[in-house]
Amino acid sequence: MKNTIPVPQIYAVGDSRTYYLIEDLGDTTLFDFLSKERTGRDFSDRIVAQYRKVLVQLPRIQVLAGRDIDYSVCYPRAAFDKQSMMWDLNYFKYYFLKLAQIPFDEQALEDDFQVLSDFLLTADHSYFLFRDFQSRNIMLKNNRVYFIDYQGGRKGALQYDLASLLYDGKADIPPPVREELYGFYLNELQKITPSDPTTFRKYFDGFVLIRIMQAMGAYGFRGFYEKKEHFLKSIPYALRNLEYLLSGMDLPVQIPELKNILKKLPESSVLHQIGASGKDLTVRITSFSYKKGIPADPSGNGGGFVFDCRAIHNPGRYKEFKNLTGQDKEVITFLETKTEMAEFLDSVKKLITQAVEKYLERDFTHLSVSFGCTGGQHRSVYAAEKVSEYLRNTYPVDIILSHREQE
Repeated sequence: MKNTIPVPQIYAVGDSRTYYLIEDLGDTTLFDFLSKERTGRDFSDRIVAQYRKVLVQLPRIQVLAGRDIDYSVCYPRAAFDKQSMMWDLNYFKYYFLKLAQIPFDEQALEDDFQVLSDFLLTADHSYFLFRDFQSRNIMLKNNRVYFIDYQGGRKGALQYDLASLLYDGKADIPPPVREELYGFYLNELQKITPSDPTTFRKYFDGFVLIRIMQAMGAYGFRGFYEKKEHFLKSIPYALRNLEYLLSGMDLPVQIPELKNILKKLPESSVLHQIGASGKDLTVRITSFSYKKGIPADPSGNGGGFVFDCRAIHNPGRYKEFKNLTGQDKEVITFLETKTEMAEFLDSVKKLITQAVEKYLERDFTHLSVSFGCTGGQHRSVYAAEKVSEYLRNTYPVDIILSHREQE
């Protein structure tokens, strides 16, 4: 790996250069880790630590690796130039604004697009731009971070990739954490190349803005045009990011029509309805004791999964855990450090993921998932909690979580 940038190693390339053998980085993306670790909208110290690892590497990718790249072979453009920006802005206009029936003055908006893109092009754009630098394109393996899916890379400004990471829609980074990580990145950047924080900030909000609009265009194209409803579920996250950005954005250029449209978007009842529309998939997740029988499925579908947690070492055997449940910190620590629970849940999630994605695709409305153990108190409760967090943070599904023996 040249410049020790952590990307998959290529072991061999076919003679026709149409196939190759590449390093396997496993199945855990940063978003997967975030989904497992996160409770509600809070970011734990463990999550922040992973993001810091990423932000240590990002300026090294942009500056050091960028020096050795032949940009003439980048596809479809050698740089994130005027043409690239106008593609993204028009993507937003035609696949989001028009299909969402948001009114605008065509010529005034086009003028503002020209002004915004001209402004962004005055930023130093002599670095490598990853292009889709977000949590699903970052792999975690052996306590290290690796990067994939950079085939859209080209020359560009530093701010764009940072904007992509910190305003990653479904990652939903809390604003205080976002600002902390922004400052951390600038400190790491200074270790590699001189950078004026004031100048960097001057352009950052503009790149956040164009990145959010690009994402909205993708949600519109995939959701409205290709009829893939789960993309529409990402719209509320994008609207929340946009609302936060607009509350403090102070660009040194005038884009009145664009600002007027953007301010209306978070207030649009149509968009909020679209983001919540369709036949929602409800996943009913239940923990139970085998002594009292497997839970019935009240949806009447009679399908789903029942997972037996009894092969996992039981914290209920120990006096200190007798009056605790799988929701208590002491039991959680035991299950995560003294048992095979993590491997068990990895297998469970692969099975459930396959079902959820197919159910969403086919507009099914109910899925039942149950976890049983001896008493329905420790192992099954923990497993139900973790799988609920994973699904809630990964897919546009409604979760009904029930700990039968605790209720």
